[in-house]
Amino acid sequence: MEITSVDEPIIAVRISQYPEDKKSELLILGRSNVGKSSFINTIINRKNLARTSSKPGKTQTLNFYKVNKEFYIVDVPGYGYAVTSKKQMEKFGVMIEEYLKQRQVLKHVFLLVDYRHKPTEDDVLMYKFLKYYNLPVTIVCTKYDKVNRSLRMKQDDVIKKVLNPALGDEIVNFSSITKVGKDRIYEIIENIIAKNS
Repeated sequence: MEITSVDEPIIAVRISQYPEDKKSELLILGRSNVGKSSFINTIINRKNLARTSSKPGKTQTLNFYKVNKEFYIVDVPGYGYAVTSKKQMEKFGVMIEEYLKQRQVLKHVFLLVDYRHKPTEDDVLMYKFLKYYNLPVTIVCTKYDKVNRSLRMKQDDVIKKVLNPALGDEIVNFSSITKVGKDRIYEIIENIIAKNS
């Protein structure tokens, strides 16, 4: 897949602000600080169109990036960040649930988990939540380069066991540094777009 264009994001906090051109949407979900912005920037071949931050919880809106004029990558607030106020977390929760329930053009979810650690309770809950809505999910294990080669097989097993992916849901190991997994993500996106165009 070749990225020829990426538009500045459409920023939304409610349904009335979502894009209306009926293009397929791919949702990027993950805990705060899991590397969502780095993942998006790697996929769209941009240095920092999606803002990376050392301070988790920076994204507080739904950001729709139109790619190649044919589909959207949708970035949403990270979950599970303790410093975010309870009220704000509830607001995010409502916003994301509203999007998941209402959005017919949502075709696929990339759920990002940190490869260095066992998936958290929040990761497991989010995966179950997505499956409740029958959404196809690719589990993307970020920061793959940070784990020693000798430990990777063990870590693969831990992630598979904890998340227990449904039939058809794939786990892809990914690094924004070494670009491991990038080609596979492109293949998955190409298949989704071909199927829905």
